[in-house]
Amino acid sequence: MKILFIGARLFDDISYYLKEKGIHSILTESNKDAINLDLADEYYLVSRGMEEPLKIAIKENVDAVIPLIGIDIPLLDVAYMKEHLEKKYNIPVISSNVDVIKISSDKLKTKEFFNKHGIKTPNFKIITKNNINQSFNFPLVLKQFEGQGGNSIEIANDLKDINNYLDKYGEALCEEFIEGSEISVEVIGFNGDYIALTPIYKGETTFEGTHPLFKNRSAPFQSEKITNEEIKNNALCIAKKLKSEGITEVEFILSSDNSKLNALEINSRPNGVRYLTSASSDVTTLLKLVDMATGDFSTLKIKNEIKNYFSFEKTVGNFLGPKPNEPLKSFRHNDYIVHGPKGYERVTVRAKSKESLNKLISNLKLI
Repeated sequence: MKILFIGARLFDDISYYLKEKGIHSILTESNKDAINLDLADEYYLVSRGMEEPLKIAIKENVDAVIPLIGIDIPLLDVAYMKEHLEKKYNIPVISSNVDVIKISSDKLKTKEFFNKHGIKTPNFKIITKNNINQSFNFPLVLKQFEGQGGNSIEIANDLKDINNYLDKYGEALCEEFIEGSEISVEVIGFNGDYIALTPIYKGETTFEGTHPLFKNRSAPFQSEKITNEEIKNNALCIAKKLKSEGITEVEFILSSDNSKLNALEINSRPNGVRYLTSASSDVTTLLKLVDMATGDFSTLKIKNEIKNYFSFEKTVGNFLGPKPNEPLKSFRHNDYIVHGPKGYERVTVRAKSKESLNKLISNLKLI
């Protein structure tokens, strides 16, 4: 079998699995200095955009295409490529379609989707300099319609903060600030078959708008206010209504004052909680994209594979501890893995009990 992968940065997460499966891998990448190029059976250096990968998929007569893209900007082009390759050449592209990407990559459209389907989400409105003369209940969250990883998100405590934000951006999605626990759930789905995995705890909301990269995270989420099954069912419901395919991350806030679960955002791509999902459930979502391409994807099979671990993740800058075993990005032979670029490396650890986890965290000098 021959699969085309778009994007080299995440390829080392799955290259070992491809070799085990006997899959011939072709990689396209627009950055000539990108890591992981040598891990593929062959690779093409291409221009930005999906025009050249599309032509290569046709020329190489691949069996499937898997985009390994963890940022939002190219996703709409990927979706149009998917439409073209699937309709004209019967080559499956393991990603969400145009309608899904238009919703999930636009924060306003995401909010409108939540409201349309009766999904609880923080109250919001659009503000500009022209309609700022209205009443506000501070603090507020200010966002742009596009962006990820906390970029362009600020907390406004008064009208001066709002004016300063509008001076920079011109307009804002203005959302009520909810104090509580930030949670993410990865849902994987293909051909209408979906499964939600372990809820990931990403810390408490902060008035400083702390970037997710600098928060300690753990799994499974633990609360007396709501069960993980309830959280997973909410995420599953959203993915099904959206009709997403591949990997979908649903972000929530569990309010500290009324214990209500509020849906925040949807990411229709590989995301930053995938290592904690793998650590806590033993299910690696990127590998499941390969299974979708080979026809080996089954939620029933995944349910039987799921194990329950306690896990923790921390940004360490540069990890100075011992190197994990091969495969480096897999928990198959490891109780911790290291990932991320130099200077911003993160360590994700897991254990079968809280006590063992705390001991491992201490041994690795993570706290």
